[in-house]
Amino acid sequence: MRLLEPITLGSADLRNRLVFGPHETNLANARAIGARHVDYYRRRAAGGCALIVTEEASVHASDWPYERAPLAAECGPGWTDVAAACADEGAVVVAAVGHSGLQGSSAYSQRELWAPSLVADAVTRELPKEMEVEDIEQVLAGFEAAAAAAMASGMAGVEVNAGQHSLVRQFVSGLTNLRDDEWGEAADGTGRLRFAHEVLGRVRQAVGDGLVGLRLSCDELAPWAGLTPDAGSGVAASLVDHVDYIVVVRGSIFSVDATRPEANVEAGFNLGLVEQVRAAVDPRVAVVAQGSIIDPGQAEWALTDGRAELIEMTRAQIADPDLATRVAAGERPRPCLLCNQRCRVRDARNPIVTCVVNPSAGYEATEPEAPTTPDRTRSFAVIGAGPAGLELARLLAEAGHEVTVLDRGDEPGGAVPGWAHGPRAPLATIVDWLRDECDRLGVVTELGREVGTADIAALEAAGHEVVLCTGGRAGRRDYLVADGATVTSAAEVLAQLRTEPEAAPDGPLVVWDPIGGPIAISLALMLARAGRDVSLVTPDVVAGTQLASTGDLAAASTRLLAAGVEIVKRQVLRSVSPGSVELEDRFSGGRTALPAAVLVDAGHRLPDDHLWQATDGRLPRAGDCVAPRTIFEAILEGRRAAVALASARPEAERPVTV
Repeated sequence: MRLLEPITLGSADLRNRLVFGPHETNLANARAIGARHVDYYRRRAAGGCALIVTEEASVHASDWPYERAPLAAECGPGWTDVAAACADEGAVVVAAVGHSGLQGSSAYSQRELWAPSLVADAVTRELPKEMEVEDIEQVLAGFEAAAAAAMASGMAGVEVNAGQHSLVRQFVSGLTNLRDDEWGEAADGTGRLRFAHEVLGRVRQAVGDGLVGLRLSCDELAPWAGLTPDAGSGVAASLVDHVDYIVVVRGSIFSVDATRPEANVEAGFNLGLVEQVRAAVDPRVAVVAQGSIIDPGQAEWALTDGRAELIEMTRAQIADPDLATRVAAGERPRPCLLCNQRCRVRDARNPIVTCVVNPSAGYEATEPEAPTTPDRTRSFAVIGAGPAGLELARLLAEAGHEVTVLDRGDEPGGAVPGWAHGPRAPLATIVDWLRDECDRLGVVTELGREVGTADIAALEAAGHEVVLCTGGRAGRRDYLVADGATVTSAAEVLAQLRTEPEAAPDGPLVVWDPIGGPIAISLALMLARAGRDVSLVTPDVVAGTQLASTGDLAAASTRLLAAGVEIVKRQVLRSVSPGSVELEDRFSGGRTALPAAVLVDAGHRLPDDHLWQATDGRLPRAGDCVAPRTIFEAILEGRRAAVALASARPEAERPVTV
């Protein structure tokens, strides 16, 4: 398999073609690479990754883009520890360096942002300072010093960021560089590239025979002034004399989320751009493909088709640090959902990098991935085959215990299969993987089994330790429902659409979304695309507020409007009558009526804890039966429960205290 074949990259020999790219983690100790970074990167190295690029470090103190953003001047000891730890596991490590320019933040430094020109950031709207020649020289010296420090710390090389959140790209681009001096649009048309050439030249001088990489946006998705694929390919070709490899990305100040989008953008979206750049640059320079590549099969195709020499699979290796090892063994890696819900941490609401399907990511020292091997085999009965129950069963079985899973449904997955179609289809992959792993490990699954207290007593009498993962149930209705009104839940409609795609309710439909998460947005889209008249009602000032942390907020609004969904904002649902709903403005208190043949409630669910209550709360439980939340909490609690149960001694083995 070409993905697993070794490759020589400049002065480095890589054991395969798999790259773990630079990304924000918030694992820093103040502004230094710290012990948590060491654990995080070592785990991916131990899993078989060949080339690891550490979190980008700012090359100058004028750049402090997020609270725990590393500063190169403080990273030396941490770089040394990361390089040594990963070398012990067979991986090569490169330090990412850069400067965010106008896409930084003044919140932490309390000083002005630096940029090529007086162009406000499209996201924050903050106007930067136009860099003086002295400022430019300081930053250039910062790149050189950062590269020298990285090499002195044992790094194999340096990767320069000219992609997203990058001062280098801002100098290259006509969107952000309006200068008319030697650092701008010179008469020969090359002035905007001068800063990039200077940066790379100084980095190469500092690195010597070490690796120099370039992360380059080759399509800013702003053709009126930004880099287009043709122009970006030309820029790449002009810079390759300085570098050993180029990572091809896309995006600009107007498309920040396009660099690492969530699941509504197809996996491998960048491969066409990668192919164009590959054709334009010197073949002696390796091209690295990037862009939601999570499937080893797609990675293999990109390599064998000659589009790239290496593949960056960063989110896929956050989800499964053993991706390379599993592929080599012919196993299916734990799937990445491309959800961005826990791994996108430049937003302060996600404080530490982790993963929906792998909650140990970022918490390697505190959240064990699996229980320890037991002294003896025990027998467990897990009630509920949702994500929490399946993860719990998988880990107990992997530790050597006998496990039976019982569920009232006719398929595993709990509520996930109902949600996991249409725009949310990637969600299904984690249920498929958990099910297959349980089957591989010998877990007995009994579906269509309604379990009551008598069944629990019988299971315990037969020697099983019982764990409850019974999921959630319909939530409370904080509004009045008149006789004859039709109200249904998002879960019921999604389950019906899954088996009968044309069975969407008729008439004007109102989707009530008091949460602001992805479920209501996806449901409204599916109903509108099925030809229904849909209104999405939210109490918030924008629809889908929770999508801001995943980077999908603006794109979701665009999809809703394109599908013809009416977005009704700042309204609270007060009552449902036959043919209409009554809404109350959150700010004025004024009430209006909205036509509605059916109200679809996408609000909070409640824990299905009847068995826990009926057994006096003595049984361990995990997931939605504690409090309905997301797949992340379900898997996290299933994992924690497995570790705790496997390490606990059963009552029969505990010493009697006199």
